[in-house]
Amino acid sequence: MLHSDKIQQMIRQYKKDMEMIDCLSDKAQFQYQIDQELYVKYEVKRGLRDLDGKGVRAGLTTISKINASRMENGKELRIPGELYYRGIPIEQLVDRFVRHDRFGFEEIVYLLIMWKLPTKEELNQFYDLLANYRLLPNHFNSGVIMKMPSDNIMNTMAKCVLALHAYDPKPDDTSIPNVMRQCLQLVAQFSSLAVFGYQASMYFRNDKSIFIQKPDPNLTIAENILYMIRPDGKYSRLEAKLLDLCLVLHAEHGGGNNSAFTVHVVSSSGTDTYATIAAALGALKGPKHGGANIKVVQMFEDLKQHCPDWKDEEALRRYLTQVLRGEAFDHTGLIYGMGHAIYSISDPRAVILKSFVEQLSSEKGCHAEYELYATVERLAGEIIAQNRKIYKGVCANVDFYSSFVYHMLGLPTELYTPIFAIARIAGWSAHRIEELINCKKIICPAYLSVAQDQEYVPMEYRSVNSD
Repeated sequence: MLHSDKIQQMIRQYKKDMEMIDCLSDKAQFQYQIDQELYVKYEVKRGLRDLDGKGVRAGLTTISKINASRMENGKELRIPGELYYRGIPIEQLVDRFVRHDRFGFEEIVYLLIMWKLPTKEELNQFYDLLANYRLLPNHFNSGVIMKMPSDNIMNTMAKCVLALHAYDPKPDDTSIPNVMRQCLQLVAQFSSLAVFGYQASMYFRNDKSIFIQKPDPNLTIAENILYMIRPDGKYSRLEAKLLDLCLVLHAEHGGGNNSAFTVHVVSSSGTDTYATIAAALGALKGPKHGGANIKVVQMFEDLKQHCPDWKDEEALRRYLTQVLRGEAFDHTGLIYGMGHAIYSISDPRAVILKSFVEQLSSEKGCHAEYELYATVERLAGEIIAQNRKIYKGVCANVDFYSSFVYHMLGLPTELYTPIFAIARIAGWSAHRIEELINCKKIICPAYLSVAQDQEYVPMEYRSVNSD
């Protein structure tokens, strides 16, 4: 334990260092700025997107497809969003899971990684394989997860993924069978990394009681999440089925999303699976990507404080307008959960999820809150269309309702984005394998330097004001 005087000394040194760094940062930020008109002049596609929002084609994929428009008589028409896994509409996949009252995520993992739907026998064998991979290596909990726990579980998961490299007999072997084995192990173990990482954080950083329940090999991944996170290990079938649906809808979303593209970029360098997936976790963590689901819940909590009457649409409209203008909530000007880079009329994942959310809200006694979400969805779309110049329509995205599901399930907000990762490891795995098989060149996009040349100045002639 550090003595209080040592702690105070460290605090004073930290403040002194930050004063100097703040000063350096103020000077550096000005030098880093690039004239925004140069991006247009040199036709640089910022965010790898054209000015009309279309993505720059950077590769080919057979894993999933997204449609938000179609060409008719030479004109582009906006259509309700479409999502396909290996060519199969997401609506068909979900409909079959629901109709036959079975869990679907493991079947989706098989479809994405193995490119086809499994037979009943193949699916049973696949369940057994994942069950065999589910347990973490001996002493991994005490030796890795419990040491240096982070208050951000995504960082904990990235640390753990990198640490698993040391437990792998062939960690750097990039042959397809070995990579597939590594990916399936990560699919099976991701839920434990997330839940155990959360428990460690609560114990060591928040002084909460800790309990560790090992995953049950007889349960699905969705069931195990609820089983491991709840002290009594109990859950209803509806709860588990809706969480499973969230995993299905989050499993994959085209090769152009930020974390999937990260997988392609990092895989193209020839590095190992663990480094690649750790990088993908870092990409998904960001609030502009997977981290947006936490922002939705935080925004709604702020909304409830400012609008106690959830049926007062005028008050809701005023609040949302203030959020859009950067005058309320986090002052970013974003209404979280609304809008998507591709979809305009509708996000098929949000449409599917909404149709099941009302059922859970009734079971949980949260129907009034469900109606609030539905009202905000309608009003936010109208307000954004009225106040922003947008080239396409705006709709609720999957984060809008998935965050509400996690809230009703009593899941801690710290696990919202990790649950996204538990699902998306399926798509990441498929994209890594696809990159290793098809693309033999490292991804190296061009950056045009617009810096001005300057002469070297000897130390004795440099001025503190020369910048």
